[in-house]
Amino acid sequence: MSTQLRPTDVKRLNRQWRRRTEGRLALIAESVTQPFNLGSILRTGATFGLDTLWLTGNAIDPTHPQVGKTALGSENKIHWERLRTSNEAIAAAHADGYRVVAIELARDALPLHEAPLDGDICLAVGAEDHGCSPALLAAADAVAYIPQIGRVGSLNVAVATAIAIAETRRREWQAHTAPAETGTVN
Repeated sequence: MSTQLRPTDVKRLNRQWRRRTEGRLALIAESVTQPFNLGSILRTGATFGLDTLWLTGNAIDPTHPQVGKTALGSENKIHWERLRTSNEAIAAAHADGYRVVAIELARDALPLHEAPLDGDICLAVGAEDHGCSPALLAAADAVAYIPQIGRVGSLNVAVATAIAIAETRRREWQAHTAPAETGTVN
């Protein structure tokens, strides 16, 4: 029977995964205005080792009290900057050595599982209602979408971000030939 890991075992397990993680991961959040969404994005980002978050457009500030209710302190664990435009954020990401991959249901977008997610990646997500702006999509190095087969045509921005972040890390970890983790900690 499986049992939950103790906090010290969780820390040890997390250290094992950090040792397998070489690529840097960043995010551009364009006009994400709902506190719950940004809080969820921050918490997911902190969990998967997001280095930098660039906020553009009218994105809510991570210091907003409602963001903290979902972020649960993770808003203090990620370096974030506010830039005026998404083009400025993409330029900052490029200057830091990131490839920018926008996540959007767009013409000519690649399925996420085929997107170029190797190396240092900066994902970009857009507003809750209308997604990434045309300017962001035009300036990104690649555009990817999350394949969906259900009766709903889109995902919540926080959920889409979590899927894209997890897929980016999964691809990196899959490339390592180390033995598979079982959750058992010695």
